[in-house]
Amino acid sequence: MQGLLHELIYAQAMGQGDMPAIRHRKDCDSYAQLAEAVQQFAGAARSCRLAPSERIAIWLAKRPETVAAIFGTSAAGGTFVPVNPLLKAEQVAYILRDCNVRIVVTDRERAKLLEAVLGDCGDVHTLVIIDTRDGDALPQVPHIESLRWEDFLAGAGGAGGHRRIDTDMAAILYTSGSTGRPKGVVLSHRNMLTGAWSVASYLGNNADDHLLAVLPFSFDYGLSQLTTAFHVGAQVTLMDYLLPRDVVNAVARGGISGLAAVPPLWVQLAQLDWPQAAVDSLRYITNSGGKMPRATLDQLRTKLPRTTPFLMYGLTEAFRSTYLPPAEIDRRPDSIGKAIPFAEIMVVREDGSPCAPGEPGELVHRGSLVGLGYWNDPEKTRERYKPTPGQPAGLVNPELAVWSGDNVKMDEEGFLYFIGRKDDMIKTSGYRVSPTEVEEVLYASGLIAEAAAIGVAHPALGQAVVAVIKAHAEGFSDDALIAHCKRQLPNFMVPLAVVPRDALPRNPNGKIDRKQLAAELANLFGDEA
Repeated sequence: MQGLLHELIYAQAMGQGDMPAIRHRKDCDSYAQLAEAVQQFAGAARSCRLAPSERIAIWLAKRPETVAAIFGTSAAGGTFVPVNPLLKAEQVAYILRDCNVRIVVTDRERAKLLEAVLGDCGDVHTLVIIDTRDGDALPQVPHIESLRWEDFLAGAGGAGGHRRIDTDMAAILYTSGSTGRPKGVVLSHRNMLTGAWSVASYLGNNADDHLLAVLPFSFDYGLSQLTTAFHVGAQVTLMDYLLPRDVVNAVARGGISGLAAVPPLWVQLAQLDWPQAAVDSLRYITNSGGKMPRATLDQLRTKLPRTTPFLMYGLTEAFRSTYLPPAEIDRRPDSIGKAIPFAEIMVVREDGSPCAPGEPGELVHRGSLVGLGYWNDPEKTRERYKPTPGQPAGLVNPELAVWSGDNVKMDEEGFLYFIGRKDDMIKTSGYRVSPTEVEEVLYASGLIAEAAAIGVAHPALGQAVVAVIKAHAEGFSDDALIAHCKRQLPNFMVPLAVVPRDALPRNPNGKIDRKQLAAELANLFGDEA
């Protein structure tokens, strides 16, 4: 296993430099070409006075320059900060200020949006802009040098990158928190390389694979598509899709063998017809970022009979955590599986003692995938990164584990089952209700396309269960859906109200935005609630 992240690409360039590494639209870069682009970016960054571990933010859609900037930052000895391309300028400015970014790489349209807020980002000294046109005026911001991509690369010097080791930080990924602003999760080279090796081993990735990257690289699950592929010398097609149908067509057209998505996208993909070319090429699919509804999994397995599904669970704070071996899906389709290689997963009570089989507790992850904490936030770091339960009392420097904040349970054979986020649990009539469990029943009705179960303040119940749904065009009625829920759930779990929507809001990682829905429905049962 290589010691630094960018060495994944260098190793493949030395062994199979002519093989395709990344594809974007009609273009294809080999591993040798990608390695050259990474080295050139690293030299340019060093020439722009990048000090060891300083941050470079990359606010771009998925394209070759994005990949070169991510791994080039690593090669320069810096820390890359991939920023979701869907964020607004003010949100980006918060990230730039929060982690003291020095160099920003973006495109001309986003640069125009940033111009008004960069003046408040006092640590930024260089703005690099791709896709500029002849005659384009570059942003004029005091104390910031604006460079065209070509001019930035032309200034590359011959000096190598700063000396780094595997425990140095490689990336800061921003993730939404339960309250307040996003938190920057700091990941080391070791974290990311361990994740690549671990995931590639159980997915059986090899140099013949062709992955389709549709998730944002600001999302650890999306970034993993690059690291996993580069670890084995596979190729990756970069895609920013508009419609789910575009994804299906890309799989068929490109001979894609591996596809990763989050549950809301899988729900939409399961409703489409898949061309035979896609059925033939797609070796595996993966799900993370939430539980895939059972009805959706059944639909996908019917439409993709040759495709192996891997159901996974991950934390940005530890990159990846568990997966369910495909052979277990029919026996335990609701399980998130067991620990991935290089990880140990425990289920513990609040005092850190182990839970009995079937007893709900908090998932705790230990091992070399555990990140370095939250950037510039010691209080939140202490809340989430705590000593590993059960360590010998004599350890002077105890090992830290990630205490996930997720409620799970473990069966007699060691398989894990997700119950819900602590802060997503609905408290109604003295009971704690898992939104996931309610949503499973909603999907199983066959009446809806998407669903989110939300807890809304209620004067008598504390919280009421509310189903926010996108219905199928035909055959839907509130009464039929509630009748189905009453047949499948105890009374306290049956939604008190059904709220139809044309579409459910998404956060930047493509997940249903539960917090936005909860805020919008806060007064559903009256202000007195």
